[in-house]
Amino acid sequence: MTWSEVRQHFPERCVLVEALKSTTRGKEKFIEEMAVIDDFDNGNAAWKVYKKLHAENQNRELFIFHTNNEEIKVIEQPYIGVRRRV
Repeated sequence: MTWSEVRQHFPERCVLVEALKSTTRGKEKFIEEMAVIDDFDNGNAAWKVYKKLHAENQNRELFIFHTNNEEIKVIEQPYIGVRRRV
């Protein structure tokens, strides 16, 4: 599905999606095709499912968006790890 199709099928909902086809230009990721895993009333419920699925397989590209947004924007940032106090 494209983002416009997701917005039509799930109006005013939080959606947990998996990127099926995406490209990266600079630091921005453009998701061209996605699969909706589930939809939720709020982001907290979506976040719980996201954490469970991410723990099972960290290679999946999972994202949470709200369908009120006309466009989605994903900025990639490198993981710098957890900083410890010395």
